[in-house]
Amino acid sequence: MKILRTLVLGLLPLIALALGFQIGTSYEFHQLASERSQIEDLYSLSGSGHTVQSDPEKEVDLSLLWGVWRLLRKHYVAPDDLQIDTMVYGAVSGLVAAVGDPYTVFMTPLDTKSFEDSMSGTLEGIGAQLDFADNAVVVIAPLKGSPAEKAGLLPKDIIIMVNGKDIDGLSLEQVVDLIRGPKGSEVTIVLVRKGTPDPITLTVTRQAIHIPSVESKTQQTPEGLIGIVTLNQFGNDSIPEIQKALAAFPKNLKGIVLDLRYNGGGYLEGAVDLTSMFLTAGDVVTVHRRDVPPEVHKVSGTTIFPSTPLVVLINEGSASASEIVAGALQDAKRATILGMKSFGKGTVQEILDLPGGSALRVTTAKWHTPAGHDISKKGITPDIVIDRTLEEYRAEKDPQLDAALGVLAGKKVESQVIKTGTGGTR
Repeated sequence: MKILRTLVLGLLPLIALALGFQIGTSYEFHQLASERSQIEDLYSLSGSGHTVQSDPEKEVDLSLLWGVWRLLRKHYVAPDDLQIDTMVYGAVSGLVAAVGDPYTVFMTPLDTKSFEDSMSGTLEGIGAQLDFADNAVVVIAPLKGSPAEKAGLLPKDIIIMVNGKDIDGLSLEQVVDLIRGPKGSEVTIVLVRKGTPDPITLTVTRQAIHIPSVESKTQQTPEGLIGIVTLNQFGNDSIPEIQKALAAFPKNLKGIVLDLRYNGGGYLEGAVDLTSMFLTAGDVVTVHRRDVPPEVHKVSGTTIFPSTPLVVLINEGSASASEIVAGALQDAKRATILGMKSFGKGTVQEILDLPGGSALRVTTAKWHTPAGHDISKKGITPDIVIDRTLEEYRAEKDPQLDAALGVLAGKKVESQVIKTGTGGTR
């Protein structure tokens, strides 16, 4: 198996499948009783399930799996639905899901292609980042300019139905499959929103979506010219694009705003490269793997703006690689971090190729900021907390960016009382 890339991704679909069977009290019970007894015997042979195996191929009895498979082939009402590839993928997915880590997942060939498309900035669907939290499918953020954003999806919305189907009990991957579809088709989503008494129904037209990795502009202020650069994701071409954008800025900038809001993460190397554009030396992140000494990733490459005043914007949709950058710049006191507390994902994944185009995305490490902070489930706390209300978003007002410009102008900007908890809508 080949390691493809090292990832620090926070907002990706996970696959879950429970492998097992249940025998009810129907009239067929007596026909299945003896076979159930055989399966129970097989289960007792396979052990309690709580023993750590050093050599699974020799020590684990998979008779239970094959016994259930035989029962399905013999008794399932629709035998043509028992597709071998689907069942194998389901069994492997269940094995991986049993680890209990939402970021360690098995990806079918279709999942792998969708993942690679998303990292290249191209995908088809509604354009929303989803996560599974507290047994619910939650919208982390609609992508900028996406059908989801135009239809009115907001961070922290909880999806409860898709196309009339109650999604209670479904995995995130199953929900994603329901929402995904060809461009031009429609999907109806019912969601629950904090502060809104009744469920909200939205119909979204799926589209081919291209996510621009980098957007940049300059803004003239009374105090001088400010460079504003937005990084939407750490994708395949993101680092060369942001290098080009920063290199195009005048060197006499009064300050720079680095906007990482809703950036759900990407490649670890990209986080190191981006941090290195603003620091001349020092640590960026410490990666802790099993059975080996910690790996300290230091500043490397060409520093483009080593001393220009810098403000980094984050919110609850900023995760993983974005948090590495924000944490490193905060610990080095190189930048003012402004916005809302970030997502809080402090683990590292690697992708292993599997036969037939499938892949295993597996958590292989944890990471800490240079000061030793573990941000898992805690997030990066901004130096200045500024919220953005839904009304401000709809009116195209951005108090977070305004506050960042104020900081760069030398004005005193203080944290505000949280107004809506929308996650700092961009």
